[in-house]
Amino acid sequence: MESTADAPGSGVVLLTRPDCHLCEDARAVVDRVTRDLGIGWRELSVTDAPALGQQFAEELPVLFIGGVQRDFWSIDEARLRRLLS
Repeated sequence: MESTADAPGSGVVLLTRPDCHLCEDARAVVDRVTRDLGIGWRELSVTDAPALGQQFAEELPVLFIGGVQRDFWSIDEARLRRLLS
């Protein structure tokens, strides 16, 4: 049985890994946009979701919205605003 930690789930979820400069940049963009729009989000580390870490190893950070992968590597702020509006 797959752990719920290995599923991005609903809402806005940013999949990251420790010591990742792209993840730090993505975190800042997601935080800024969701705060402006009054939307919550959560961060999920590959250390807590190893199956996702294996699946998306070459694409981190990965942004999920409603359980669907919407962006990776560099999160485009304008695109994220459009997706969430």
